[in-house]
Amino acid sequence: MVRSNETSPVTGFILLGLSAHPKLEKTFFVLILSMYLVILLGNGVLILVTILDSHLHTPMYFFLGNLSFLDICYTTSSVPLILDSFLAPRKTISFSACAVQMFLSFAMGATECVLLGMMAFDRYVAICSPLRYPVVMSKIVYVPLAISSWAAGSITAMVQTSLAMRLPFCGDNVINHFTCEILAVLKLACADISINVVSMAVANAIFLGVPVLFISFSYVFIIATILRIPSAEGRKKAFSTCSAHLTVVVIFYGTILFMYGKLKSRDPHGADKQDLADKLISLFYGVLTPMLNPIIYSLRNKDVKASVRNLVSQKHFT
Repeated sequence: MVRSNETSPVTGFILLGLSAHPKLEKTFFVLILSMYLVILLGNGVLILVTILDSHLHTPMYFFLGNLSFLDICYTTSSVPLILDSFLAPRKTISFSACAVQMFLSFAMGATECVLLGMMAFDRYVAICSPLRYPVVMSKIVYVPLAISSWAAGSITAMVQTSLAMRLPFCGDNVINHFTCEILAVLKLACADISINVVSMAVANAIFLGVPVLFISFSYVFIIATILRIPSAEGRKKAFSTCSAHLTVVVIFYGTILFMYGKLKSRDPHGADKQDLADKLISLFYGVLTPMLNPIIYSLRNKDVKASVRNLVSQKHFT
């Protein structure tokens, strides 16, 4: 980690994290650890019920199981590193470990964007074309859709990580973040990063912009169809089948827009506070959405609640 001079290549990085605020580290260690355990438990239970309950062997719950597994993978790629950084006096990470962590985080994030879009398509077909649903969303369709979302996320993560880690890092090796966040790493490169910037912009357009448009158009047709249902009970039942997904989408993309769309403070005296706020927002974004997803689907879905109760009662009487 220590370089012999200013031009020697970087073989590892120092993660700054909350080093400037040591009093907060133990508090956030307990808080993030608690949230991580809730993520593992909640998403683990969802995966379990979607596998064990034959009534949930449908496209919607297959996608939900994938989403839960993805949330576990996404948080596991970063949270253990973050927790270790809260306790370790010297927060270091090797070059190769940084590359792996960057790849996993980027892959899981991109995959979730695509998966949420596919879940919107599933709800669109179920509500707008219910008679065609068994044909359009058959197993030979929804399984390849899920696989393609994982493949697309992995491919773009491989491209972005390869482009980032092949850059020369011969200057400062301190990452002003909890993890090897790609934008924070690119700031340390001592070479032109214009290709990386363009590549990131294209990836964001594809994996953020396209799914948002797709989800938006899907819900325009879904809402229009629901409003044409004559009975209030029918409208309520139809909306309840997609309300959980819509809530998750709003939280997921709303947090992203808040993170990257908010204005930066121009006050130099408030730079430290701004920096701390940005780090904490990024930190909670990485654990809050995966923690809320199983809670939302459990509270707003009668089938999942019934399956969880059955699973608990079976364990109780075993």
